[in-house]
Amino acid sequence: MKLVQDQLTVQNFINGDFEQHQEASIDVISPLDGGSISRVPISTKKQLDKAVKSASTAFVKWSQLTLKERVQVFFRYRNLLEENIEELSNLIRLENGKTFGEAKAEVEKGIELCEFAVSLPQIVCNEIQEVSKGVACKIEKKPLGVVASITPFNFPNMVPHWTIPNALVLGNTMIMKPSEQVPLSVMKIAQLLKEAGLPQGVFNVINGSKEVVESICDHPDIKAVTFVGSTTVAKIVYQKATSNLKRCLALGGAKNHLIVLPDANTEMTASNVVASMSGCAGQRCMAASVMVGVDKIDHIIDKMVEEAKAIIPGENLGTVISAEAKERIERYITEAEQAGANVILDGRNVVVKGGETGFYVGPTILDHVTTDMSVAKEEIFGPVISIIRAKDLDQAIKIENGSNYGNAAAVFTQNGGLAKQVIERASAGMVGVNIGVPVPREPFSFGGWNESKFGVGDITGKSSIEFWTQSKKTTTKWNKEDKTNWMS
Repeated sequence: MKLVQDQLTVQNFINGDFEQHQEASIDVISPLDGGSISRVPISTKKQLDKAVKSASTAFVKWSQLTLKERVQVFFRYRNLLEENIEELSNLIRLENGKTFGEAKAEVEKGIELCEFAVSLPQIVCNEIQEVSKGVACKIEKKPLGVVASITPFNFPNMVPHWTIPNALVLGNTMIMKPSEQVPLSVMKIAQLLKEAGLPQGVFNVINGSKEVVESICDHPDIKAVTFVGSTTVAKIVYQKATSNLKRCLALGGAKNHLIVLPDANTEMTASNVVASMSGCAGQRCMAASVMVGVDKIDHIIDKMVEEAKAIIPGENLGTVISAEAKERIERYITEAEQAGANVILDGRNVVVKGGETGFYVGPTILDHVTTDMSVAKEEIFGPVISIIRAKDLDQAIKIENGSNYGNAAAVFTQNGGLAKQVIERASAGMVGVNIGVPVPREPFSFGGWNESKFGVGDITGKSSIEFWTQSKKTTTKWNKEDKTNWMS
């Protein structure tokens, strides 16, 4: 893996330049081997103020450009992502621990998100209508101003692209705060945006931890905040940002339920469920976490174990993010076993040859889990799936509805009528039929329900347009007074 040293130096990016930081910093640890690969600066409110001032100044000219002028930057940027896909993928692998294939797929999704953004001139069209003779009403979408995006560790490249392209193309300027665990990808994103011709100050990066997040929520000149992370923190960010009269969309955790019916196709179901629970080492808010097996589904479980045994840590399964995450995930498995769950595939205590000090957890399947167990209720964020048995579909849906979360749900069946019942009754914002990871593709938007999302609207696709803009309504009148009627 060839990475030049300056790409491993984490700096703030303000007004189009990377800035040396002399204040406190913390280690960036690669989960591949537990070694330090860089240090991330812990920025202060003073540095955030500087970034916001830069973004405020840039907003004046950037917002006055037309949509078609602004998207030209992202045409060039999209191509730069493609040209640099290997390096971007290696950065993700280094700081997050994904397999190279998963990392590359993440960058490809970022490219798709840019492709949607450059289509916005064809989607965001001003509305105008002559409402009476000589009287016209017009609605225009106007940017908010300086906005902020706080991103998580699990998708260092893709999640920043949930917000950067749409927010900037629509005329806003941005402060981005990446996770302190994975700051390298956003550094490269800033470099490529500059290379694509994005004017200085339009995009700024502030590194740090809790204090910077709080300062973003408090800052009077930041008009909107998005957050992606745990539900606990999402609630805090949403409450703090909205109490300061900002727009906020905070995406939290998940406990996604896959309902498997006896008539489901065995091979397709097993491969989809296992891929959903183990992809990205289970560190995604769309991962399968609970499988609700209805009636006689042991043949499907047997096939799942066979499929999961072919997933080998260090080969086609990446790491979890930290030693603490590995310890937490394995503790959940142990507690479930002690509570009576049957560990039919055990991913604890994995040792990878050549990666002995890496943070690996193998695929784990727990059967006969009950709804009162912690593994059935809490987000584990690892390659673990808990199987709960249900006597019929009504009971299965009741189990799914009992979760506090509501990101995704899926059903595996060949019966369209039963699938329709799940679609209509599942308490989740994204539902799949025979699909383990039902992520909508652009222009459809990403967003869950219940304690998986706080705020109105979704973070991607057409729904995001409303979040990043405000409407200006104009009424004009040119008719002579003697031609008026009650509407004019």
